[in-house]
Amino acid sequence: MNYYHTETCKETVPEAVTAFLEGDSLEDFIRTAVSLGSDLDTLTAIADSIAEGFYGVSVELKGECYHRLPESLFKVLKGFEEYLKQRKAKD
Repeated sequence: MNYYHTETCKETVPEAVTAFLEGDSLEDFIRTAVSLGSDLDTLTAIADSIAEGFYGVSVELKGECYHRLPESLFKVLKGFEEYLKQRKAKD
């Protein structure tokens, strides 16, 4: 299959699904999606949503990602996670 830049969902969604199907782990999928080029932020966001639900995210990978975030974004992420915990506790 040939991949190329496109901004339409009818093209990006199938590429994202294909990237997911070609991988055998969350990390492998991410490498595959990034290697495709195209509209990377959209493609990877769609496919990552599929892959995370299927594979989950290891503690090690999550920790490495947290470590690489700038402090300001790390604080936003931790605040959002805390909000989700509180909201889940109320339900």
